[in-house]
Amino acid sequence: MFGDLFEEDISFLSNNHCGKEKKSKPRDSEPPAPRDFTNLSGIKNQGGTCYLNSLLQTLLFTPEFREALFSLGPEELGTLDDSSKPDAKVRIIPLQLQRLFAQLLLLDQQAASTTDLTESFGWNSHEEMRQHDVQELNRILFSALETSLVGTSGHDLINRLYHGIVVNQIVCKECKNISERQEDFLDLTVAVKGVAGLEEALWNMYVEEEYFENENLYRCGACDKLVEASKSAKLRKLPPFLTISLLRFNFDFEKCERYKETSCYTFPIQINLRPFCEQTEMDDSEYMYELFSVIIHKGGCYGGHYHVYIRDVDELGNWQIQEEEDRLIEDKTLRDAGNAKEIENPLAVLKGILTEYLQNHPQIFQYSADENKVGLKEKHKLPFKSDSQGQDLQSPPQQNGVQWNSGKKPTKLRDSSAGCHWFDLNDSKVQPIKEEDIEKQFQGKESAYMLFYRKSQLKRPPEARGNPRYQIPEHLLNEMNAANTELQKKRAECDSANNGIDLHLHLSSCYKFHNGALHPSLTSKESVVDLTIDRRKTLGDLRQSVFQMLESWEGDMILSIAKSLPAGLHLYRILDEDELTLDGIGLADGADVFVWNGKEVGGTKVMTGPDHEPVVINVLRLAEYNEGGKGQHFTESQHVFSCSTKLSDLCRVLAPLGGIILKNGSGPDKEAKNWEVFLEEDMKKTVRSVGLTDGCSVLILDSHDQSFVNVSSGNLTAFTYDISWLQVKNFCGTDGEEKRVKITATIETVMSDIKMKAIRELQLEEELAHDSCLRPVSGNGKLLSPVPEDYTVKEAELKMGSLLGLCHGKAPTSTQLFLYFIVGTDQNASPEMEIVVEETASVRECLNLMLEKSGLSGDNWHLRRIDWCYEAGEALSQENATLKELNVCGGDTLVVTEGKLPPKGFLKIPIWWFKSSSPKKHAENTQEQVNGMTCKMDALQVSSAGDSPEYIHTDMDLCYAGSIEIAGEASLEDLKMQVITLPCFQEQVVPLPSFLRAWTVDSKRPGKLLRNNKQQLNDYKLGARVEICVEPLQKEEHLGPQELLLRVQMGIPGERDYYDSMDLVWDISKECTTWALRQRVASHYCLPVDKIEIAKYFPERFEWLPISSWTKQISKRKRKKKQESLQSAPYHLKDGDIIGVKNLLLDDSKDFSTVRDDVGKEKQQQLALEKKKSRQAERLQDHVFSEEKLNIKHHKPEVALSINVGVFR
Repeated sequence: MFGDLFEEDISFLSNNHCGKEKKSKPRDSEPPAPRDFTNLSGIKNQGGTCYLNSLLQTLLFTPEFREALFSLGPEELGTLDDSSKPDAKVRIIPLQLQRLFAQLLLLDQQAASTTDLTESFGWNSHEEMRQHDVQELNRILFSALETSLVGTSGHDLINRLYHGIVVNQIVCKECKNISERQEDFLDLTVAVKGVAGLEEALWNMYVEEEYFENENLYRCGACDKLVEASKSAKLRKLPPFLTISLLRFNFDFEKCERYKETSCYTFPIQINLRPFCEQTEMDDSEYMYELFSVIIHKGGCYGGHYHVYIRDVDELGNWQIQEEEDRLIEDKTLRDAGNAKEIENPLAVLKGILTEYLQNHPQIFQYSADENKVGLKEKHKLPFKSDSQGQDLQSPPQQNGVQWNSGKKPTKLRDSSAGCHWFDLNDSKVQPIKEEDIEKQFQGKESAYMLFYRKSQLKRPPEARGNPRYQIPEHLLNEMNAANTELQKKRAECDSANNGIDLHLHLSSCYKFHNGALHPSLTSKESVVDLTIDRRKTLGDLRQSVFQMLESWEGDMILSIAKSLPAGLHLYRILDEDELTLDGIGLADGADVFVWNGKEVGGTKVMTGPDHEPVVINVLRLAEYNEGGKGQHFTESQHVFSCSTKLSDLCRVLAPLGGIILKNGSGPDKEAKNWEVFLEEDMKKTVRSVGLTDGCSVLILDSHDQSFVNVSSGNLTAFTYDISWLQVKNFCGTDGEEKRVKITATIETVMSDIKMKAIRELQLEEELAHDSCLRPVSGNGKLLSPVPEDYTVKEAELKMGSLLGLCHGKAPTSTQLFLYFIVGTDQNASPEMEIVVEETASVRECLNLMLEKSGLSGDNWHLRRIDWCYEAGEALSQENATLKELNVCGGDTLVVTEGKLPPKGFLKIPIWWFKSSSPKKHAENTQEQVNGMTCKMDALQVSSAGDSPEYIHTDMDLCYAGSIEIAGEASLEDLKMQVITLPCFQEQVVPLPSFLRAWTVDSKRPGKLLRNNKQQLNDYKLGARVEICVEPLQKEEHLGPQELLLRVQMGIPGERDYYDSMDLVWDISKECTTWALRQRVASHYCLPVDKIEIAKYFPERFEWLPISSWTKQISKRKRKKKQESLQSAPYHLKDGDIIGVKNLLLDDSKDFSTVRDDVGKEKQQQLALEKKKSRQAERLQDHVFSEEKLNIKHHKPEVALSINVGVFR
């Protein structure tokens, strides 16, 4: 998905020292791949459109549908060129479908794109990534096509091909009156659960009768009484194409989850629908259907993949199973071998083959003793019959020379399907399959989901067989021809580009041999000639091309493979097989070829081959004095030796006066921790055999240094610091050429010494040391913050082999910080800049330096840190604090952001608002009859509290509106005024702040109600992370401090449900008791106090707590003493609480719970049980417990599928 997002750029580690870097060829411009051997085109998957691809392929291989669509011309549909014109009526969907079908039939590409078609549907990129149901798409696409073709000759295309009629009948057993009802269908939906196959499902639907008897009687309209009756359904009209959808997805009510039926469900290749039809007197051919498409679903009910098996009715594809093809090739090879042995006597060959075949089948054939006669055994003698085409009916069916499942009972051949084969079309991939492979889709996770049958009577014209151009309009033929011509042109260009290789020709006249390798006597560009040639050409063609380029060449021309090594250019094998192709001799793209006479270069004999490869060895000696003052220092020099040089010869060159040679035992690519002494027996070995390669270091100890070595163990004992090496790359060059060198150092070497060594090795000016620094290079090539020059390698935390960049600019001292910064929040629009500041500098001083460097001015700016996802995060609000106090470290990235920071004391508050949903069915009228009296309902149809989806009594949603910045000293009225200005509220008519009700948000639900518009926000003690939701009202509201806002809802008589809730304001200044609340609720509904029951709802527990009655007559003193406030335990009554009300005049049930409360409690009990089991499993350390029971999978909400269609009526 993410492509090369996390791939590291390692181009800077190239070993090409000739300055030639091969550029990768872009693949975006490559044309699509041509069709494979099947000659059929697949369809690209846009991310989640496999369901669409399967249905489109089915429609394409429905020739009658395809040709009916092609018959509609531009005069009826319009043209795609006119789609941008405002007044043009262009039917884009059928036009794009026509074009896609033409591409699938004629365009020579492996897979077509459906992007244009889905754009005509009005789908965006999110829709193309969503998975949908192919059965749903089938209905929606047909509906869109019907709408698009209104007013054209194809207005009845869908009905003509797919429309059928089912009739439902109820027959009275007494008067025999028949009551019937017709239903139209475009596809039949059949059950899978508990059914063995398609025939049984159709039998249950259209043959079995349902009886009304005993207590379940039917009221007959003719008899006008309850009678016994039978109910049945039949197919009244059969369509030419029958689409059957299998109900594989069901719902488990015990587990409350969906699941997929994976049981075995058979379906035939041919089916006779006569038993299921109302009219049965017609000929059998009227009821015979043949399967031609099976859409298959692989996966579960929450996701998966679709592909389709299709029978190629028009024989447009090439069918050949790979295993059969291999067998045919093997047979042909055996026959060819036999022919080679007895080529002089073909009759003998034929007799040998027949004899072998007859002897291999003794159960069928009877062979005479003299081997001159053969006959069938008695039980295998069958009468010979043939059909009208002369096809042997007794032989098993064969297609394309392949015998199908001879072990099974042979199927009767069908005239309409003779020569037709099956293919598996799986998005871009198309492959042939056998008919018997369909049986594998009867059951399992990957199984049939939709079946498409066609009438056996439908015959295809002979001219349509194998002709993809049949009935395609002329303008589409021309478009496809032009597209194919362009594709061929692009493929030819791409083929030439892909097979073209760039060779670097190194001319011997421009080279000299010294120090064991070839080196250019001129610049790299002047010494190398580039030649591009097709890799399929021969070596002789290459030699001829070189001769033509070098007209002045005299004498023999030898071409040798060359390779650039650290020591220089080295030659390997000579290319001398002129008849072989360049690809055959192993010449790769970017190869180096040396052009010479094969003997000498510049008068010096050149040794070639891998046995004479030059090796660059770093030679270290102890320094006579230590300039840096830290650690042990060495002098370093590089020497080149042939890899076949004996170690004794190397010692004579490096230590002529005697001494000890030690090698780095860890090798050049690892940390150098061990130094090993070359022993006497090693002196006869070669440089290669002792493991010395390019970059290896050897240490030469003179006689006075040998006391540092324990010769018996072969280890270096006196040095306390390990020897290591670093790479330094020059970024100070002006010519664009970035050279690099290796610097040997120890973990205690000072960075300033490494810089000086690098400047000398790179042959740069010494003055550069005063205005340069070393910066580590990250894995993706980014320059990191400079290393202070007084740091050692260990203090700089550099590993061996680390890459450093020599860059302009001074390195920060230990008291300075190197910072990156960008201007603005858009990282792509603003380049990253660098700055060095003192760690004691304040935030304001740092900001001013950054503004000055970026050429900005003014005080309307502030600094922010970069968060973990590389976006502007926390603001550095303390402008007078130092960077050190705020823990700003070297290498950090800051963002210079426009705008002033809010002053101290300001609050940044996210705002939510209530979005009203559609009213419930029981609240459609504003008048409700209660106890025979009419009560006006002024309840506001506004949002509830944004409860979680499982809480039932809510008709409102909580929506995010934006955020505001406001001073803590501002009033609640100021906050509401600022909320009204948010873009989300522009469509809402809110005349005054008093028409808004404000709540704090607690666990995504309204928490505390904010009263008194004049009160300051600081007085509410909101906190830094407060969120506020506002509720629009239909009238002004000024709640007092002693008024409680409740939401009351009346129970529906006879049902476990409630009418919509209404707002009830209750003054609790006198008392907040049960009796007072019952009086307030009773007066609200105009009911007697003793005829209601009330209860408070606790949504988090799905429980109702009845608020008990108080009917005894007691003194006021006792009432005050005994009755406790409802705001205390157990009710804890507060603003926004839901109060359920029961009208005892209409409903004597005192059960306040609903069905959904029962479901919620059951889920809570299941969760509690699972948690208990989980704790037990942890105590017992039982790892067998299924993770699926521990982790509840939250599936993404399903989104309805839709296709946007214009109006053409």
